Amino acid sequence: MRAALQLAIGIGVACGGAAILAGEAGKTEIAKPIDGSVAAAVDPGKYQIGPEDLLFIRVWREPDFTLPVAVRPDGKITMPLIGEVRASGQSPLQLTATVKELLTQYLNNPDVNVFVTEVRSKKFYIDGEMNRPGSFALVTPTSVLEALSRGGGFREFANTKKIRVLRGSEVRHFNYQDVTKGKHLEQNIALENGDHIIVP
Repeated sequence: MRAALQLAIGIGVACGGAAILAGEAGKTEIAKPIDGSVAAAVDPGKYQIGPEDLLFIRVWREPDFTLPVAVRPDGKITMPLIGEVRASGQSPLQLTATVKELLTQYLNNPDVNVFVTEVRSKKFYIDGEMNRPGSFALVTPTSVLEALSRGGGFREFANTKKIRVLRGSEVRHFNYQDVTKGKHLEQNIALENGDHIIVP
């Protein structure tokens, strides 16, 4: 009986301690995506950070170095003490290693994590007879058919047989009616940054 009571007390103390630690963490950590819940769905080892992307840098138990940052048009970010850091062209994991190395001048073995919270550097565009035309973040590999599903549906008089994909000076054709019936699936290409889908 006494052993069970001691066990219950021990559990209570442990839970109370965890609650206190959580409270302290709430005071020191200034942003929430430390568990990745607010991070964009990018592969941290493959995604290349670009200008205008929004990042969150977390340095464990170091609130002065834990902050959201935006990648400038020149591809750099600015952090306290270490100054400018080139982010563009690096993956989140590579930038994590870069920031950690720079911070070792001021901190002992810093625990660094870099999250992409919003992709703004890579986009595709949908124009024409769609209910929701506009620009869309190209976060993960996306086919033309998948992209069209984000456009809110076709308007009444949309010509879905003559959709065009503009890629620089190149024009590719996409027949929605055929592709959705399993025909000419080669038209359902993967989009690249800057592609325009035109629905006449």
